[in-house]
Amino acid sequence: MHPRRRLRWSMTIMAAVLAALASACSSGPPGPPVLTWYINPDDGGQDEIAERCSEQSGGRYTIATSQLPREASEQREQLVRRLAAEDSSIDLMSLDPPYVPEFAQAGFLAPMPPEVQARAAEGVVPSAVDGATWQGQLVAVPFWANTQLLWYRKSMVAQMGLDMSQPVTWDQIIQAAQRAGTQVGAQGARAESLTVWLNALIESGDGAVITSENQTDPELVQLGLTAPPAIEAARIMRSMVDTGVAGPGFSTQDEDATASAFQDGRSAFMVNWPFVWGQATSGVEEGTLAPEVAADYGWTLYPATVPGLPSAPPYGGINLGVGAYSAHPDLAYDATACITSVENTAYYMVSNGNPAAKFAVYDDPEVLAEFPMAPVIRQSLTQAAPRPKTPYYAEVSEGLQRSFHPVGGIVPGPTNQAAQDLIQAVLAKEALL
Repeated sequence: MHPRRRLRWSMTIMAAVLAALASACSSGPPGPPVLTWYINPDDGGQDEIAERCSEQSGGRYTIATSQLPREASEQREQLVRRLAAEDSSIDLMSLDPPYVPEFAQAGFLAPMPPEVQARAAEGVVPSAVDGATWQGQLVAVPFWANTQLLWYRKSMVAQMGLDMSQPVTWDQIIQAAQRAGTQVGAQGARAESLTVWLNALIESGDGAVITSENQTDPELVQLGLTAPPAIEAARIMRSMVDTGVAGPGFSTQDEDATASAFQDGRSAFMVNWPFVWGQATSGVEEGTLAPEVAADYGWTLYPATVPGLPSAPPYGGINLGVGAYSAHPDLAYDATACITSVENTAYYMVSNGNPAAKFAVYDDPEVLAEFPMAPVIRQSLTQAAPRPKTPYYAEVSEGLQRSFHPVGGIVPGPTNQAAQDLIQAVLAKEALL
């Protein structure tokens, strides 16, 4: 053989040997499955929990996170689009509670084994269990739960003669604020927050936006918007404007604007989520808020709609759904046990300010140190009521916002009837939003 041919032949054999060795090395046992968790934006707490649970899985799986848009409606849109296309990359998803019925009814959630249902509901506040249930079955795993409290400036309320250690009503705080020439903070913007407020007022009056049990057929959905509790809710909302306690710009006021007015002393009262406490303490640490302002914050349960009837505060938070097209639903449900453990949800509450869904977290010393109002949050979550549970939530919520905004234009009775007519027409496909 010619020396050059011999050299080329030898190099060919060597390349084949190296390729075989490389192939042998790459054909070893595969790594653990990667579970993709679509998370809502936060301060990094879900990423940390994903790392913890990956390590604690003992090599059975790794959790990677993918961030959803900030707005809940945009999160829903992205997830619906992907799941409608049978996207197998969605193993876990952080799901806003109002959209749980829609996802379950559409078959977007993997069936939850009975043992997982029992585990997921154990030691969880009632509102979170209710918010993750559809047609009598737990279909998502409660992760964290949120609720609104009635916040008040202690120095201002001390002059009003109200006993804040006892339940107070909306009429009481509105009248007290009117006499004192101050404001009551609530969310009057045309947004989801308006639906939250209206629903809490109706539920606190022992009513409901949706009263029918069969909610899968849009034409059979029955609304309670013209019943006395809903008309009373409309009266209370309108009285905020008529008495002047809503303050200027109420029609665009969201949670952040409400917190700002309360912080600078324009409001003596506000209804808002617990993030306002973290906002205040961070301001003190950063030197942008005087310590005496944060020390002046008081808190109690959400105001009652009817004297003597316990309030039904708003319920929010996040549930964990397992994608119906995931290749590893068993591992994904296994991962939810770690993600929602008492240890991890206590960490999440302290580090990111999101209240836990489990009762036991509220006894954690670190949680109590960071959130002195933790016992009130727990009680509020015990009394809280979800927003209307229906696969057509987007249509119902938008119909309420369109009808009850601006709050100063509400006419109790006629506005209720107009809202009911609009939503029923939309569900019957006789009108568009």
